[in-house]
Amino acid sequence: MTSGSDSGIQFPSTPDGRRSTSETARAVFEAAFDAIGADASRELRAERRWRERYPHYVRQLVERSLERPENAIAIARAGLDTTRRAFQFWRDGQPLTLDGAMAAPATEGFRTVTLEGRDRSAPVTWEVPYRGQTLSGDALLRQLDVWERAGVVEPSHAEALRLVQRNPAWLDLSDRTLVLLGAASEAGPFPWLMRWRANVAAVDLQRPHVWQRLTGLAASGNGRLLAPVASTAPAGDGPEYVLARAGADLLTQAPEIAAWLKSLPGDVDIASLAYLDGERHVRVSVAMDAIVTTLSEAKPGTSLAYMATPTDVFAVPEDITLQAARRYDERALFGRAAQAALRGVSRGTLFQPAASRIIESSNGQRYGTVDCIVLQQGPNYALAKRLQQWRAMVNRAAGQHVSINVAPSTATQSVVKNPLLAAGFRGASTFDVEIFEPATTNALMAAMWVHDLRNPAALSNPAVPLRHPLELIMNGANHGGMWRLPYLMRTVLPLAALRGFTRRSMY
Repeated sequence: MTSGSDSGIQFPSTPDGRRSTSETARAVFEAAFDAIGADASRELRAERRWRERYPHYVRQLVERSLERPENAIAIARAGLDTTRRAFQFWRDGQPLTLDGAMAAPATEGFRTVTLEGRDRSAPVTWEVPYRGQTLSGDALLRQLDVWERAGVVEPSHAEALRLVQRNPAWLDLSDRTLVLLGAASEAGPFPWLMRWRANVAAVDLQRPHVWQRLTGLAASGNGRLLAPVASTAPAGDGPEYVLARAGADLLTQAPEIAAWLKSLPGDVDIASLAYLDGERHVRVSVAMDAIVTTLSEAKPGTSLAYMATPTDVFAVPEDITLQAARRYDERALFGRAAQAALRGVSRGTLFQPAASRIIESSNGQRYGTVDCIVLQQGPNYALAKRLQQWRAMVNRAAGQHVSINVAPSTATQSVVKNPLLAAGFRGASTFDVEIFEPATTNALMAAMWVHDLRNPAALSNPAVPLRHPLELIMNGANHGGMWRLPYLMRTVLPLAALRGFTRRSMY
């Protein structure tokens, strides 16, 4: 999703026209720390190695959030408010505030073109493609048990999927309108929604290869595709028309996209899925957040959905932190000696322990943190995903239905085009971390979304009490084993990559 250098959502600019992503990110984190009077904001202001040290501050924010449940919400609100005030929306060469732009969409917006699947009566089924097999029934349940025992997924993730498997009626989504911001996301749920009779408002760029895939899946399924087409476009319908005309740019047309979604009948379930490289990932996250907040205000029954990345910092239950520490302490003597030597040669950058301090929250619970940040993804990626976690917590605390689950590291093209990450993925099994194929991820995570929408006992339901807002994100995680890794992920990634360079595939 690209835009001109001076159009749409942009990082704030200085009087001389300069835009600094680092200064903006630091300002957002400083505001988050200041919201709870944290001393860390002073340390951050003096930081000279932001791009290397940002994981330290992300972890500190999570730790301070854990100390008191109200801290988590105060930090999240401050970070979101600072971001919304800082970012600009440029149109016709003039900067607007984000609020001002969202309140004044262009007259020429979008209308809906509907594409029906060939057979709306086709049966709704769920199965999981996995390593050349198609798992369903007992085979799928056995695989969930394997993943749970291996620590690849959390028990709450496996149990949610078992519930979906036992309740096939949940999968019929003909009663819901689901919005996908970044509909063509490779790990996203669109293929399954088109098999589950869903009504899907799809937002993605006007690019032939994007809509070729979307229209193909829609036409062959039993769902209904709602596509945005420019209101000035000549009338038409059918797959070829949608292929030629549909599309919208989140970065430059966020106000018009929000206006179009507001025009859809009834409440909607909106998933923020779009990913872009570098600083554009922050901008598209800001765009999605602006659309989400605008739509939530207009349609109070709107529910939100996110897929959290495993390569982030997370609050976790105490037992996960203790298990990681135990695994580090129980290393074989030979392994310890070899790792110590490598740590010395690398000046301490390899095999750093993952163990974190245990935090006693004011709610009487004990938590830890896991830091799975990969430096190659950069601070912009960390900020973009932090904004989504913050929005999930704030809106859920305000009474909105919010689904957010950690999705596994997935070998999508956007990730494996980085040679180091691609090699690291191929070698990840050396450290008992499982990397998933896109087809597996989208089958699992689509079912997790269904669970969170259908199960009244799911933590996504604001009527279900939470002891701490961050428990929303601890629950239902499929992290591929990263949470229980005895080492900081980034300190063994180079070694996984070395192993991966000798392998042609992940398995």
